[in-house]
Amino acid sequence: MTADLTLDHEYLEGAARTRRYFAKFAKIIGHLERVTDLSKNEGLVGHAEAEIIKDYLSRLSHTFSALSYKYLMTWRVSGALPNGMSVDRQDSGFPVFQELLQMANDALNVEHHLRTSQSPEEIKKAMVRHILNEQSHPTALQYALSQRLYYEALAGRDLFFAGNDPQAVWRGNIDDDRRRYLLHWASYDSQTNLPAIYMMELEDSGRTALVQDDRRWPQVQAHLMAQAVSGLKLVTIATGFDQDFDDLHPKKLRRIHIGPMYSHAYTEQTGPLRDVLAETAGQEGMDWALAWTVETLWSKSVTQEKTGWFSVAEREIFNLEDRGELTGATEQNRSLILPQRAYQVLKDRDPAGMRNVRKYVVGSSGRVASYN
Repeated sequence: MTADLTLDHEYLEGAARTRRYFAKFAKIIGHLERVTDLSKNEGLVGHAEAEIIKDYLSRLSHTFSALSYKYLMTWRVSGALPNGMSVDRQDSGFPVFQELLQMANDALNVEHHLRTSQSPEEIKKAMVRHILNEQSHPTALQYALSQRLYYEALAGRDLFFAGNDPQAVWRGNIDDDRRRYLLHWASYDSQTNLPAIYMMELEDSGRTALVQDDRRWPQVQAHLMAQAVSGLKLVTIATGFDQDFDDLHPKKLRRIHIGPMYSHAYTEQTGPLRDVLAETAGQEGMDWALAWTVETLWSKSVTQEKTGWFSVAEREIFNLEDRGELTGATEQNRSLILPQRAYQVLKDRDPAGMRNVRKYVVGSSGRVASYN
């Protein structure tokens, strides 16, 4: 790792610190499912979209669970893990992009690792024998068990990878020549080290249904994954798609940014959240906040564009009123998920920059409430 990256990234030092990090994220991701339900109830996302979001959150949870096994014995086994997991402490609070790339590489070799290692039951029996015979901690065997559980997690669950290819949900036919689809895909951005979920509602006027079209469907998947970059505006993504596929008509494009995660213990934040989290740092589980941003771009009308001597194609005109020219979206809803105590401190301080941010507040019982 280069010196400039080291300024923003850090290895989680120590087994206890690593376990606390994963425990914090496990709780936060659990809260996000309830936030999704509230967003649906408030009309910010539709029912089908909410189910898709919760599926990606489940994948993200499985990914964090797998990584927790991988780094369970961090700093406990000499030479086995020279470094802990690398986290972006400056801009995201999430694991760095390279961690997910390595996980994807490990997933390719999962069958070999499972075939050549003992089962968890066999390792646990060996641990008991070691304790009885050696009267010492079976650290090496504990490490072996953690790695076995890591590869079992990679093999047995749907995971959130660096790139999660587009899938299509058929939403019915408008007429015999026009079909409706909801496409969804997700990525873990290499620049921001943050996950993002994309959903596009489109109409298909092609001769063959999109998902059955061996020519268009692979091209659509490749095109969307190449554009799954958080730095690109939605209007840029949608316009490029509209221009490249004459018989596919994007009517709505939505992107959900998950994060950054702010924590007094794991990140370096600036602005009003810095003082809020510093004030709650002494209370277990209270010193965190997670940003949750929903961007939406709508098509407002259609025009005809000549594409050849005797052919024309529909082109979407996207709604960029208000601040849309600046944001590249029809609307942008910024939210913050945080514990009750942190919300109370934030409310008392009342920083101007946070007044228009929706707050999802997690109570001591785990119940989530929404406040404008």
